[in-house]
Amino acid sequence: MAERSEKSERTEKSERSPKYRQEIQQMMFVSGETADPPIETTTIIEEIVRQQVIEMLSRSTALATRRGVRAISTDDLIFLIRHDRAKVSRLKTFLSWKDVRKNVKDSEDKGGGDAGDFGAGDDPLAGAVVAGPQDVAAKPKNKRAKVGLPWDVNSFYSIQVPEREDEDDEEEEEQNYATLQRLATADERTKNMTREEYVFWSDCRQASFTFRKGKRFREWAGFGIVTESKPNDDIVDILGFLTFEIVQTLTEEALKVKEREDREKKGRGGPDNSNAESAKKRKRETGLFDPPEEGRTPIEPKHIREAYRKLQATPNKSVTMLLHNGRAPPRTPLRLI
Repeated sequence: MAERSEKSERTEKSERSPKYRQEIQQMMFVSGETADPPIETTTIIEEIVRQQVIEMLSRSTALATRRGVRAISTDDLIFLIRHDRAKVSRLKTFLSWKDVRKNVKDSEDKGGGDAGDFGAGDDPLAGAVVAGPQDVAAKPKNKRAKVGLPWDVNSFYSIQVPEREDEDDEEEEEQNYATLQRLATADERTKNMTREEYVFWSDCRQASFTFRKGKRFREWAGFGIVTESKPNDDIVDILGFLTFEIVQTLTEEALKVKEREDREKKGRGGPDNSNAESAKKRKRETGLFDPPEEGRTPIEPKHIREAYRKLQATPNKSVTMLLHNGRAPPRTPLRLI
């Protein structure tokens, strides 16, 4: 009996041990953190990400059950973030390019000529059928396939309005403002990089919870426990996309919290630097992003907790209290980041 208890404790401890420290460090690095975050910080982020993934799987399973099926679909996952138009737009772009790569690879495997030469007139996407994100329709002139969602207004009608040439550009300009801001920030940080530094930056941008880690991710996320359905590749890829977004959002918000804290300390004159505080100082290496400078401290667990608290704050507190007879509800549901 004692041996079984010790074995279960070891199993539980191994499940709780961090599994994605390196990936999270790389994602934080791309998101603006240039110091070396302590293991406590990356562990908290990993716990938050896992909690978010489990919540998404639970809600998706509930949606699938309401539809009368057991297996969750990509539409169930996208439905959970439907109010974040910028994120949905980025996800649809991700899925459409994934479909392009898949169809090009299938064309190459079938020996259908030079599928990589899009200017040769061979359409590798010909014959696709309009459906949801699972079956993305081909567009003329080898353009990216457009992902349709069941709750889009266009899906209510059998006859679709012809697309304009500038329609995609207008949609991206409207919905991807946050992405454009991030790209501008990344451009500012990378414009003075050397070739080797930019290669390292690009490698960090490829960090993923799921790429070539499918089995580990399924066990870590609780597939088979949270949801009984076996996830397909699209489900895992979407979760990989969303987990990167969660880490990026947490890091950006934690950096704002830390910047505000440093500014307040400086305004008060700042406390005397103790040995413990000096030990946390990091010296940035020469040539990476900026010239060498003293005093860049990493994001600490308290910054992540405060960032998470702000991201979980109820946006319309007055409306919430109105719906609960003038009282704040004892417990609000978990908000997806």
